[in-house]
Amino acid sequence: MVRNTPEDMRDWIGMFPSTSFADDKCYFLPGFGNTCVFETKQGLVLFDFPIRQLARRTFNGVRSFTNKPVKYIIYSHGHFDHAFGYTPFLDEIKEKGWDMPEVIAHENCIKRFEKYNMLEKYHDWINKMQFASLRGRTEGAVVSAQETLQPTIILKGNEGFYDFKLGDVHFEIYHNKGETDDSVWLWVPEKKTICTGDLMVSSFPNVGNPYKVQRYPKNWALAMEKMMEKEAEYLIPGHGRMIEGKKEVRDALSITAEAMHFVHDEVVKRLNEGKWFEQIFHEMLEIFPAKLKENPHLREMYGCYRFAIHAVYRLYHGWYDSGNPTDLFPAKSDDIAREFLRITTEEKYLEHAESLYNEGKLQLALHLLDIIIKGSETERNAAFLEALNLKIKILKEKSKEESSFIAANIIDNAAMQIKEKLRELKKP
Repeated sequence: MVRNTPEDMRDWIGMFPSTSFADDKCYFLPGFGNTCVFETKQGLVLFDFPIRQLARRTFNGVRSFTNKPVKYIIYSHGHFDHAFGYTPFLDEIKEKGWDMPEVIAHENCIKRFEKYNMLEKYHDWINKMQFASLRGRTEGAVVSAQETLQPTIILKGNEGFYDFKLGDVHFEIYHNKGETDDSVWLWVPEKKTICTGDLMVSSFPNVGNPYKVQRYPKNWALAMEKMMEKEAEYLIPGHGRMIEGKKEVRDALSITAEAMHFVHDEVVKRLNEGKWFEQIFHEMLEIFPAKLKENPHLREMYGCYRFAIHAVYRLYHGWYDSGNPTDLFPAKSDDIAREFLRITTEEKYLEHAESLYNEGKLQLALHLLDIIIKGSETERNAAFLEALNLKIKILKEKSKEESSFIAANIIDNAAMQIKEKLRELKKP
């Protein structure tokens, strides 16, 4: 797998300068996520907003290019880093007495906003874990589900499409499932530009996010192939740098489609062979082609291949994924661990876990440590405390080796929670 660099991550979160392109009437404003602006004789079309914390920076960037009013806003999808950083633009509209712009999105975006409202505390909880390394653990909510700018033009159905003309520029909006069920992408023929939202994120596609709902690998591949038909010269991803040049754009779309077809079709093949998830997962790790593993467009900076295997399996299979009836209605994991500790001592498990750690078998060592951590009768004995400290050490090593931003955050969060546990135990 291509190794990530600090520069890759800075690019992914938008820490590089804005730029004009095409005929200098198109503006790319990097952020978390990216915004693209098209200037026409009659006003502006904006594709996506960043997170609300970067809204003022994006607004100032737009106004450094042009003072024309915003006429259309397009949401690639309803995630907080693509549809919430609108406040400075609304303030300007009210101040200058301009007409409100049309807001274009798929009908599932409205359902997404409703879901965020229903599960506001839950989504704040998981977002704090997923993005902890960027925002810290003590700040307020990432975004409020109560603050949404609702769509006024709505694409409907699986073949959703909408087009319009502003000034002398045509805009074509297509719906394809991919990272989300509300995703749309934009084609601007006169500018030879595609805006993808998170269908392209300068990383292996974010398929199978452990915290989030179902994603759609096969539909993702089909979206890439539809984009390839446009022969674009500029591609604006949801995160990361613009891709320029017809060949470069086509190569990025083509390899992404190939990866999505591969992971989908190979998992489906194994489902048809009657295999359960564990066997499928480890076989898929063994057959991942070097062509895909080593392609810079597919580096595991955010999403990763391992997550994608889960996504396909989950799309077609239920929650009973082991084929072992023991797992159908399992006992509590704490109770299971206590029974293991009746067979031999905590010290024996700790000794073997340390041996596995020294052999570099970090994952196996974690499983043994969890027997001590979950099964100990007291939380202040020496073996329990040693198990916690060794688990922190292993998690830190695994985090450093992990290329995926999401996976690294999951591991880091676990380590921090154990450290907090140890601090509590040290109190008299």
